[in-house]
This record gives sequence, structure tokens and C-alpha cells, in this order.
Amino acid sequence: MTDIRRTLLWVVFTMSLVLLWDAWNRHTGQPTLFGAPTSRTSAGVPGAEPGAAPAAGVPQPATTPAGTGVAAAGSAAMPAAAPAAAGPAADQVVVTTDVVKATFDTTGGTLVRLELLAYRDPVDPKHNVVLFDRGAKRLYLAQTGLITGQAGVQLPNHLTAMTAVPGPRSLADGASSISVRFESPAADGHKLAKTYTFERGKYTIGVKHEFVNTGSVPVQPQLYLQLARDAAPPEGESSFYFTFTGPAVYTDASKFVKIDFKDIAKGGASHDKSANDGWVAMVQHYFASAWLVPQGSAREFRTARVPGNGSLEHYTVAMVLPLGEVAPDTTKVHEATLFAGPQEEHKLAALAPGLDLVKDYGWFTVLSKPLFWLLDKLYQMLGNWGWAIVALVVLLKIAFYWLNASAYRSMAKMKAVAPRVNELRERYKDKPQQMQQEMMRIYREEKVNPLGGCLPILVQMPFFIALYWVLLSSVEMRNAPWIGWIQDLSAIDPWFILPVLMTASSLFQVWLNPTPPDPMQARMMWMMPLIFGFMFFFFPAGLVLYWLTNNLLSIAQQWWINKQLGVNH
Repeated sequence: MTDIRRTLLWVVFTMSLVLLWDAWNRHTGQPTLFGAPTSRTSAGVPGAEPGAAPAAGVPQPATTPAGTGVAAAGSAAMPAAAPAAAGPAADQVVVTTDVVKATFDTTGGTLVRLELLAYRDPVDPKHNVVLFDRGAKRLYLAQTGLITGQAGVQLPNHLTAMTAVPGPRSLADGASSISVRFESPAADGHKLAKTYTFERGKYTIGVKHEFVNTGSVPVQPQLYLQLARDAAPPEGESSFYFTFTGPAVYTDASKFVKIDFKDIAKGGASHDKSANDGWVAMVQHYFASAWLVPQGSAREFRTARVPGNGSLEHYTVAMVLPLGEVAPDTTKVHEATLFAGPQEEHKLAALAPGLDLVKDYGWFTVLSKPLFWLLDKLYQMLGNWGWAIVALVVLLKIAFYWLNASAYRSMAKMKAVAPRVNELRERYKDKPQQMQQEMMRIYREEKVNPLGGCLPILVQMPFFIALYWVLLSSVEMRNAPWIGWIQDLSAIDPWFILPVLMTASSLFQVWLNPTPPDPMQARMMWMMPLIFGFMFFFFPAGLVLYWLTNNLLSIAQQWWINKQLGVNH
């Protein structure tokens, strides 16, 4: 039994060091143990990078770009030019509501910047979080346009010069919504108008496309709704969080599928290529964007890498929707929704099936969702997320009280027989087989199970890991104060008081528990709290608060059981 425990400790210890080293490499931009980091910029021109999938080109009816994952037959190519650099203020339109400040470029009527007015930037708290952006170090855009497979037919897309229709640009007091409209010229007998509608208090934008065929022949347009983003994680994001940044595709058949940027670059992105339902999204820690359209209509899903050409290398995820045949002198209207904002779980679930999954709990979703529900109810009762975390840990400890009590009694008994075990090890140090037999005899006589302290803890670990992901993923923790110096539960403790207390409490737990007879194992037991304590210096205060609370409650229960059994501390 001792050998099994030693092996488990070595596995945990080794994996902790590996993950810690890998996280540090990623944090400092060095190659990781599991693959090279994704390049933030491109040094070449389109097609210059060997093996890279080319981006979709300016409408090329006969071909579909490699790496998009869409069959060439019947598919129209996507516009491929890299986004132009930010133009003069005269070419931009800024719309302000109570929750967002949106900037559009008249080239394509593209949303090129979105500032979230209710969320402060973690790197520079004097400024707000900027989700969409187009600059020297960041590219994140919402693009739309038309494509077609008809030879010789060119349709307006996100590279087409458009005109903004004059109108109000700020949400007026008492008004519930505000709209901005862009219109393309009627070139080649085709005209496109885009209308963006913002509503008070909402992070959803209604996007209406109106295609007018002023030509003499029918046209079969396809509407693409696209999100373009560079591969860099959000600025200031800690590598210790292991959160996902990248595209996602949802369909009813395959559910929520995350797509790594590196898979798109290799042309091997795996996701559904077509469906009659679903949406596309771009996900990052705490925030997301997604194109949403009504269920029941045919759509294709495409991903591509766009090499840098005067701008950052970036990746796209798009939904392509056939609009049917549009006869001459007729108009086709399509309405979609663009969500861009915080991952507020309950609100996301109401927008589209599965959209709440952008708040990624990983393998522990089945446990994390009910834990967040309970945490949210506690917050509604207590009015403070910090105290809600404390209360939730208390409830979990109560739920597992008898299981923990069994584990702590087993550890207390192990501590009580430790002197006899140590004596046996000294007496039979040259006879390991006899020593094991004598040790098992003592355990039987004292009714001690050497694994009795481990198994109950292993049963509880999924719940506490699930709670870890709840606290790490919940945007509600941003800018949420607890007490005194903790004014943001999503940020690192500015004075490192909680990590120090957490490390001290972990060391105290080691002292309370029985000392392993193996000296190496005993040293490892003391080293583990120091290693994990170091990692917690980089964790959000809310996570450290939850772990510290759990430690303190565990210490209290262990101390009480030791006292009941008369075990010396």
C-alpha cells in the first residue's frame, strides 16, 4: 500500500512540475513541451508560408480555397484580401449605447472595434475592455458580404466601399434602440444595404442585409457571416489558467466543437461542414462573439487562415447561407444576430441552443453547471460573490462531511500507529517482505486502511475541480469585490495575502496528517504545498479564496477528529 501511495505522489509531483514549466514557457513566449506557440504576426505575403492553407481569394467562382473544409462543387469562394489598416475618422462611424461603443468602417460596413463600457481592462483599469479591434497588435473583426458561384458575377462583400446613411449615433435618453445603415453603390446591377440595430442593455446586434438585384439576369447569392481574429490570447491573460482562445462551431449533431488555430493553419480543422442549424463563434476567456441565425435553414461552416499582408495574420470562421434565386428588380432580405459581449451563462442560453457552452467548463460541465447555479443563488441571497464562494464551499463540506470524517479518522489512526510502523521499518530494514507483513498485521489489529484517507478525497476531487472551472470561467467575478483589499475576484491578490494564507494552511494540513515512513515521501509531502502555493500566486483571488476556505474547513474537521481519537498533534 505504501508503494502505491508513493507512486501516486510521484505522478502528481512530476505532472505538476511539467505543467508548471510548460505554463511558464507559454507565459514567456518560449516553445512549449506540447508544440510551438502560434505566431502572432506573419512575416510573409499570401502563399509565402510553406504548407499553409491559402485564404479564400477575391470571388473566384471556380474554386474553393484549401483549408476551408468546404467541397468545391457548388461552393463560392470567400473574399481573401487581408483587412485594410484603419482609415481616417471620416471613413468610420461610431455608435454608442449604454453598454457598448461600436466603430464601423465604411469599407464593407465592417465592425472593427467594440468597447464594452461595463468591463474594465485588466491590464489598464483606466480603460474599458475592447473586444473587436483593428490595430498593430490586435485584429478581431465581424465581417459580412455576398458571394456566388455564378461565373462573371461580382457581388458586394466586406471589401466593398459603402456609404453610411446619416442619422443619430448615440442612444438617446428614453430610447430603446438605435440603428446605423450602410449602402453599397449599385455596381454591376447589384446593391447591398446593411443595417445594424443596437438595443438598450443588450450585447446582441440585429444585422439586416438587403440585396437588390437591379440587373437583367437572376442571381443566386450566398450571404457569409464571418468572424476574423489573430491567434494571440487576450492581453494580460495568464498561461496558468489554461483557458481556450479560438473559433467554435455548434450544430445539433456534433454539439459544441472548439477549433485550434494551429489545426486551421494545417488545413485539418475538424467540424461539421454543413447543417440546417447551428452557429459560429470566436471564444476567449470571459467574452465571446457569435453569429446567430434562425434554425431550420441550410448553412455551411468554413474556417481559413489568412496570411498577413499589411496586417496581422489571422483566422476566420464563417457561416455561409444560400439566399435562393433573386430575380431582376427584386429584393432579398435576411436578418441575423451578432452577439458580442460577456459570457453570462443564463443570457447566452436564451439566445440560441448551446450558446451557453462558449463558457467552457471542459470535461466537468455536468458538475460545473449545477454548481454555478447554486453559486448564483447564494450571490442573490448574500449580494457579494466573495461571500457566495465561501458559502458554497461550506455547503460542499457539509454535503461531504461524513465522507471526509471517514478519511480523517483513517488518517488520524495512521498518525497514531506511525511510531510503531517506524519502529518496524527500523527493525526490518533489511527484510522488506517481513516488514510489509508486520505492517499489515498492525493495520489489521488497529483496523486501519492505508488508503482510507485517499479514496474519500478522490471521490470529492471532481466536484472541487468543477468548482475551480466555475470560478475561473465566470465573468461575474470580474471587478467583483469581496472585502478590504480584494476589489476584483478575477484578478491576482494585489498584496498576495490569500496565496500566503493558502500555502500556510496547506503546510499545516501536512503537519496534521500522518508522516509517511519513507523519508523521500515525507519530503515530497512538505514540498507539494510549496509548489502549488507558488502557482496560486498567479491565480485569481476568487480561486484562492475558495481553496483557502476549503483548507480551513478541512483543518477544523481534522483537528476535531484527532482530538476525539486522542491523537497528539
